[in-house]
Amino acid sequence: MAHFAKLGPGNIVERVEVIANEIITDNNQQEQENLGVEFLRNLYNDPQAEWKQTSYHGNFRQHFASPGFFYDVALDKFIPPKPFSTWILNTNSYIWEAPVSKPNDDKKYYWDNNAVAWKEKA
Repeated sequence: MAHFAKLGPGNIVERVEVIANEIITDNNQQEQENLGVEFLRNLYNDPQAEWKQTSYHGNFRQHFASPGFFYDVALDKFIPPKPFSTWILNTNSYIWEAPVSKPNDDKKYYWDNNAVAWKEKA
């Protein structure tokens, strides 16, 4: 199965559709993203819709797209929503990280964005 993310305003993923691999396979048995985009535009009668293929296993475009993810055109990657305003995007993994390392012990912690710190759960 092939997965395609519909992009809305600001390149934010609105939804993900699943279509059969046969739809995106050309006469040379090669998968072509543009065939899936054309199929979905025709299916929804929306010739201007922006669709991008996404990989369930993260084989391309870094992450499997989900609603709320951002599609970065320059990087050609899907980036998950930023969980907290203080977190920083790791440009190797494209995962948001806290600006302070979480303590490495057996205690349970939560992120306190106002304090910009990990707090121990009571």
